[in-house]
Amino acid sequence: MRVLKVTSQALTLLLAAGLGVSASPVAAQTQTTTQKKPSSTAKSGGTSRSKKSSRKSSSRSRQRGQKVPTPDRISEIQQALAKNGAYTGNPNGKWDASTVDAMKRFQETHGLNPTGKLDAKTLQQLGLGSATAGVAAPMPPVSSSAVKAPPAQSAERQ
Repeated sequence: MRVLKVTSQALTLLLAAGLGVSASPVAAQTQTTTQKKPSSTAKSGGTSRSKKSSRKSSSRSRQRGQKVPTPDRISEIQQALAKNGAYTGNPNGKWDASTVDAMKRFQETHGLNPTGKLDAKTLQQLGLGSATAGVAAPMPPVSSSAVKAPPAQSAERQ
């Protein structure tokens, strides 16, 4: 009976490791009790695999926050600010104090929150942003199968 239980738990661990799922706490608890008699199937249960998959997922994790604009993009923004009269220097591709001041002036004159930081609405006003960025949440595309036809009228109905 004990051999059947250990075999069942070992197969569960192998299945969980193959699917990339962590083992249940009961299986992990019984694995620690079976370490007195290590078997080859219980040892290869998934500890090395789960470590590999966690390393892969952590390297693929998405960075939070806004990315810093490239010097070319900053120059483009400075040129747009200069066109509107807010920036008086030469575009140098550096986000310095004069660029922040120019951005605040531009935002204030266009009715935006004068933070001096880039946002979607400011880029739209500068003519550098997307027409839909910052306006509303993206809408899913409408497919022809999603459109419902009105129910057909029955000929027998009078």
